[in-house]
Amino acid sequence: MAPAGALPLVELALEHLGGAVVTEHPPAVAEAIPVAVFLADKPDRARVVALLADAGVAVPEVTIEALPDMDWVAESQKALPPIQAGPFYVYGAHVTAPPPVASIPLLIDANAAFGTGRHESTRGCLVSLAALAEKRRVRRALDMGCGSGILAIAIAKLWGGSVLAVDNDERAVRVAAENARVNGVSSAIDARHGDGYRCPAVGADAPYDLIVENILADAICAMAPDLMRHLAPGGIAVLSGLLTEQADEVLAAHAPIRLKRQWRLDDWVTLVLEK
Repeated sequence: MAPAGALPLVELALEHLGGAVVTEHPPAVAEAIPVAVFLADKPDRARVVALLADAGVAVPEVTIEALPDMDWVAESQKALPPIQAGPFYVYGAHVTAPPPVASIPLLIDANAAFGTGRHESTRGCLVSLAALAEKRRVRRALDMGCGSGILAIAIAKLWGGSVLAVDNDERAVRVAAENARVNGVSSAIDARHGDGYRCPAVGADAPYDLIVENILADAICAMAPDLMRHLAPGGIAVLSGLLTEQADEVLAAHAPIRLKRQWRLDDWVTLVLEK
C-alpha cells in the first residue's frame, strides 16, 4: 500500500525493478493505494526497500510472494502497445506491425531494467533529445543511470556519436548492451557497470557534449557537482525523473548552469540545461 500523495514517486522507484507495475485506483479517494510489481524472478527485499527509501517517502509495507506458473512477460506484453514519443516509435518484440515510415524505431522489451519509454520521465527525455537534435551536434554523450539503455540508443540513432551508458545494476548493463545490439547501435554504445561518476570510464571519456540523467531528484542533486565537472563548456544536460515541484531544487543544485527549456508531461518535468 502506497501513500496516495506519494504514488507517482513510488511507481517510478518500482519501475527500476523491471517487470510491470500495476496500480489499483479505487473509485473513492483513499489515503493508501495498492501497488503491485510483477517480475520474472524473486526480487531482493533489501533492494526494494532501498528503492522506495530513495524515492523520499516513508517505506510502505512490502509483501513478496510467488505467483502461479505463467508466462507473465507474455501476459504483460498484451497491455504494452507501441508508443510514440516525438519522432521515436517505441515497441516490443511482440509487436509484428512495421514501424511508421517516418519514425525512429526503438525496440525495447520490458526486462530487468528501468526504461521502456512508457513513463512520463522517459518520454520527456526522448522528446527533449529529438528537439535538441534539430539544432545541436553531439559527438560524445553520457547516459548516467542508463537502465534499459533506451536513451543511449536514442542518442546514438539521433547523432551517431559515441555514448557511454553507466548503471550501478549489473543486470541493467547487460540489458542495455543487448538492446543496443538488437537496435543496431552496439558499435556506438559502451555499456559499463559502475558507481555513478566514480566509474573509471566516465572520467576517461570526459568531457561530454551531452549528459542525460533519468533517475530520481535526490540522486540528481547529489551528483550535480560531478555532472558540472564532466560536462563540456556549452554542453547540454537533460535531467528527468522529477516531479514538477522538485524542479526548483534541482535547478538550484546545478547553478550557475542555466535552464534552456523544460518539458512537462502530467506531474513530471524534464529539464534541459546548458553550461
